[in-house]
Amino acid sequence: MRHGRYPFIASFLALPVVLYLILVIYPTLRTFYLSMTLWRGFDVAPVWVGWDNYTTLFDDDRFWKAITHHAQLLVALPLVTIAIALFFAFLLNVGGGSSGGIRRGVWGSKFYRVVFFLPQVLAIVIVGVMFQTVYRSDNTGLINGIITAFGMDHIAVLVNRHTALWAIMFVAVWQAVGFYVVLFSAAMANIPAEIYEAAELDGATRISLFFRVTLPLLWDTLQVAWVYLGIAAFDFFALVNVLAQDGGYGGPDGATTNLGVELYYAFSKSKLGYASAIGVVLFFLTLTFAALTLRVTRRDTVEY
Repeated sequence: MRHGRYPFIASFLALPVVLYLILVIYPTLRTFYLSMTLWRGFDVAPVWVGWDNYTTLFDDDRFWKAITHHAQLLVALPLVTIAIALFFAFLLNVGGGSSGGIRRGVWGSKFYRVVFFLPQVLAIVIVGVMFQTVYRSDNTGLINGIITAFGMDHIAVLVNRHTALWAIMFVAVWQAVGFYVVLFSAAMANIPAEIYEAAELDGATRISLFFRVTLPLLWDTLQVAWVYLGIAAFDFFALVNVLAQDGGYGGPDGATTNLGVELYYAFSKSKLGYASAIGVVLFFLTLTFAALTLRVTRRDTVEY
C-alpha cells in the first residue's frame, strides 16, 4: 500500500506541474532570452545582441526617472495605506471599548466595513475612470466644481508635473485601503480579549493599547501587507495609463512614468527585445524588494 502511494500522489501533481512549467516557467525563460535579442515581433527571427538592450536601458533618462518614481512609491504607498488601514481597523474592532468583557468597535462598524471594502470590488480601470471625473480641470470636475463655488481658481493636479504622481497615488490608496482594513480586522479578531483586559487593568489607554498591544501582535500581518503594497508600487501601470494626460505614457513630461509604462511604450513601438529587458529588470527589482523586506522585518513570532 505504501509502495503505491507515491505514484498515486504524483498522478495528481503531474498536470499542475506541467501547466506551471508551460504557463509560467517557459514564458519567464523565454523573456530572459528575448531581452538579449533585437526582435520586432514579426516573422523575422530574433537577432542576438547580448547586453545591448540593457546598456541602452541603463543609459535612458526615462528609465532612471521611472526608478525614482518607484522608490518614492515604495515608501509612500505602503506607509500611507497601512497607517490609514490600521487606524480604521482599530476603530472597527477595538475602538468602541469593551462591554461584558467583549471588545467592540465604534458604532456602525459593520456598515463601515462594507463602505471601506466597496472600492476593492471595482476594477482598477473603473476606479481610474471615476477619478478622471474627480480630477477634471474644468467646472465639471468634482474638485474644481467645489472650489470654484467658493470663488477659488481652478487646479489641474494631473497636468502639474509636481502633483500628478501624488494625485494618482491617492487613487491607489483609496482603492487599496478597504482590503487592508479587512485584513487587519481579521488579524485583530484573533487577538485574545484577555490581553486587552490585562492591559486596561494596568491603566493602558486606547493609544497605548494600539501601540503596545495591537501593533506588536500584528507584526506578521504588517509584514505581508508591506510586501503586497510594495509589489503594487511596482505594478503601477493601469492607473497611470488611464489618468496620465498624454495618452497613458507617463505624462506630463514623464512625471508619472514607471517601468510598466516604459515597457508598454516599448511594446507599442514593436521593440519587443527592449520591452523584455525592462520586464526582466522589473522582475528582479520586485523579487529583490520582497526578499529584502521579509529579511529586514523578520522577527520572532509572538504566540498567544
